[in-house]
Amino acid sequence: MYAVVKTGGKQYKVASGDVIKVEKLAGEAGSMIELGEVLMVGGEAGVTIGAPTVTGASVACEVLDQAKGPKVISFKKRRRKNSRRTRGHRQQITVLKVTGISAGA
Repeated sequence: MYAVVKTGGKQYKVASGDVIKVEKLAGEAGSMIELGEVLMVGGEAGVTIGAPTVTGASVACEVLDQAKGPKVISFKKRRRKNSRRTRGHRQQITVLKVTGISAGA
């Protein structure tokens, strides 16, 4: 069974046992989080597509880690002006392990 969930403005296709990295969610390592915005659920019984979400469906996840993503460097240069600026950013992420998918009604 698999599901398509939406969190942090992005969509993820997940199955039981998958490990995904999403934008930061509240919760400490070892705690359980339930993702309720399920857009689609698929399995042997067929595919259920929500309008916009599947009612009653949810995805249970365990928080593995609160971490930082890779460094992104923003560099701007104005040619012939001796002007340049470098800035870096590291996005806060949450590492989740999918423990179960509930299809709902």
